[in-house]
Amino acid sequence: MSDQPRERLFNLPGVILWLIVAMGALHFFRQHFLTNEDDVALLAAFSFVPARLTAQFDAAGVAAVLRAIALRGGDDIEIANYFFGDGSFQPWTALSYAFLHADWMHFSLNSIWFAAFGAPVARRFGPARFIALFVVTALAGTLAHWLFHAYDAAPMIGASAAVSGAMGAALRFVFQPGAPLGLALALRPDEPLAYRLRALPLRHVMRDQRVLTFIIFWFLSNLIFGVGAQPLGLSDGSIAWQAHVGGFLAGLLLFSGFDPKGSDSTFEFR
Repeated sequence: MSDQPRERLFNLPGVILWLIVAMGALHFFRQHFLTNEDDVALLAAFSFVPARLTAQFDAAGVAAVLRAIALRGGDDIEIANYFFGDGSFQPWTALSYAFLHADWMHFSLNSIWFAAFGAPVARRFGPARFIALFVVTALAGTLAHWLFHAYDAAPMIGASAAVSGAMGAALRFVFQPGAPLGLALALRPDEPLAYRLRALPLRHVMRDQRVLTFIIFWFLSNLIFGVGAQPLGLSDGSIAWQAHVGGFLAGLLLFSGFDPKGSDSTFEFR
């Protein structure tokens, strides 16, 4: 019998794997155990609806928007009224929206990007700090979406803001020589020093041509896809690209607040 350790089936950090499993299990439950009516009720209870927050200090403005929607006719007013509900703000929805997805394609795309960029960050930060990053970037996505859609009664769901936050955080070290860039390397924790590299100051990162190229491409692709998804028939619903930007910027700019002290050769790998 060989004493050589077996290769793990899922070579992801536990925190990444369990977040993906939790989101997948929730979507499976919604798809197979809830009626359409119950699923919509769940979305109303746990998705983020900007108008609910705005109504806490500008109820008249929200009412005016809802009246304008009603005057246009169609089903939009019924949908808006349903998700707006009684207008009370459920604070947990600022985070709970991130665990819900529109369909399996939405979930799969988020999971792939989460594995690729979240894995190196999770190995560097450890589970507790990574969960904190997930929460903060999801909330940053909520804020960014609200700033641009304050009177919108349509629900926002999806982990894209937190996934974008992991991307932004990863940029602070993954382009350095020997860093774990790409899905194949992210799934292989056999080079622990790659996750201990000292993170460069933001001003130095922003001078790196590869980082700048990635950021420009990322922003343009999010803008084009976010604005053109519905007109081009690529998505039935609108893309909350502002939430993606909010999460990305939070991960990029707040990285140092989560990075363990002494992120160099003295950093204790976890």
